[in-house]
Amino acid sequence: MLFDYFNDIIFGQPLAFGLFIIIPILLYWYISRGHRSTSSIAVSGIGAKGLETWKNYLRHFPFVCRLLCISLVIVALAKPQTQNAEQHAEGEGIDIVLCIDVSGSMTAQDFSPNRLEAAKNVAIDFVNKRLTDRIGVVIFSGESFTQCPLTTDHNVLVSAIQNIRNGLLEDGTAIGSGLGTSVDRLRSSTSKSKVVVLLTDGENNGGLIDPKTAKEIAKAFGVRVYTIGVGSDGYAPQPVNTALGVVIQNEKVSIDEKLLKEIATETGGQYFRARDDESLKTIYRNIDGLEKSKVELVNSVRFEDKFFPFVVGALFFLLLEVVLNYTLFRKFP
Repeated sequence: MLFDYFNDIIFGQPLAFGLFIIIPILLYWYISRGHRSTSSIAVSGIGAKGLETWKNYLRHFPFVCRLLCISLVIVALAKPQTQNAEQHAEGEGIDIVLCIDVSGSMTAQDFSPNRLEAAKNVAIDFVNKRLTDRIGVVIFSGESFTQCPLTTDHNVLVSAIQNIRNGLLEDGTAIGSGLGTSVDRLRSSTSKSKVVVLLTDGENNGGLIDPKTAKEIAKAFGVRVYTIGVGSDGYAPQPVNTALGVVIQNEKVSIDEKLLKEIATETGGQYFRARDDESLKTIYRNIDGLEKSKVELVNSVRFEDKFFPFVVGALFFLLLEVVLNYTLFRKFP
């Protein structure tokens, strides 16, 4: 516990340690004085053996207390303190909505452990890098739902993304509804840059809003859309519920790349294709690089003085020396 108190100690006035030159000077004076005292008194050595008491052994202890007191005062004068550095992010952020497909096909296992879990992992990593941005999360399958509104509370965001799972909504792939809900989250935003990152692994087959209509709404509100097609080429293993239970079947990968490219191009964004985990991570890093917010890191340093225990120790040894000199080691005339 004592060592924890003095952990990471630094000294604000290290030049004060030069005062330790006093210690050897006092030692020299004390030893010299002792020699003079003993040489000026002639005492017969006959019968002196055995007369030494505990006082003789401890007669130097008050002087040791004085040295300890002075040493602790010097350390206190050196201003022992701890330094706590804090870093704050300040600046102009971007409003971003992560629009994630949660349809049944997102359980395909051509990603590790599947497409949905891989998408959640890269989304969390993306969120943690955007220090000053407001970010929201929209999920969609046969319908769309706002999983988390725009917020700068990244703990809430991460928790919301972790809670995403397949089966929360009616199955299907309503790309238009997902994009429309995402744009609606950004409609009242006053940010200079409004972005939707739409991730899907299929073709639009449901929802109340046509994808091209949602695209025009995004253009009208100045929302830039980055689209990501997720899935390997050909066929991918996917869990399917059957009468015999859940079995793994190879399902064809069908991504409407033409639609996703059109949405991205006409809104000022880009289309990306993710065929494996690594390419998906690279895509999010690229989007992170394309959408840079103005971030200024402000460093502040707070110092906390730690001299108090040294002052208390110095007073203790000073008081102990005085008490000993006027009681046990008092010299009578």
